[in-house]
Amino acid sequence: MSVNHEGIIVILSSPSGAGKTSLVKEICLKNNYSISISHTTRKPRAKEINGIDYFFVNQEEFKKLISKNKFLEYAKVFNNYYGSSKDVVYEKLDKGQNVIFDIDWQGTEQIKEKKLNYKIITIFILPPSRKELFHRLLNRDQDDEKNAKERMKQFDKDVVHWKNYDLVVINDDFNTCYENIIKFIKSKKNKISANYDKKEISKHVLELLK
Repeated sequence: MSVNHEGIIVILSSPSGAGKTSLVKEICLKNNYSISISHTTRKPRAKEINGIDYFFVNQEEFKKLISKNKFLEYAKVFNNYYGSSKDVVYEKLDKGQNVIFDIDWQGTEQIKEKKLNYKIITIFILPPSRKELFHRLLNRDQDDEKNAKERMKQFDKDVVHWKNYDLVVINDDFNTCYENIIKFIKSKKNKISANYDKKEISKHVLELLK
């Protein structure tokens, strides 16, 4: 692989329910990005389509893919496996396509550790408040109150990884959040200095953890 590929990798991560999947879909819809469709062992949610939202496989199939080194990254989240196909991602990048990932912090770390010869931009999404996050989780088709509470417990473990990302944004207004992400990506692609207020984000995270 040569260093100067046109295609770049953009990673969006967030605690469950903070809105990364909706943002990924919006970015793909309005920009020249191809989503990295993950394999997963979890059951499809309402309206999800195999091959479009995820590749749904059982645990045996997933573990076979692991043994064959087919994943660029994979992780076990809420007792289900998720993984990104290495061959598919490389093929898209080598064709000059920008690839966006909807993955958690574990997958992000795995990709960064591989030191790939592609430009990688990492973005972490935060909810505006714990109350709002719990409300969003309850309103999702697959989450009852018990599941929502379990995801809130995991939130405290996930949110501390925000410091390892290039950009951290608060998803209190979807359109504003989207615009901030696009502006940041364009700046990074054009090698223009782009930062965010880490002190403000740190204060917000402390509030979320109360």
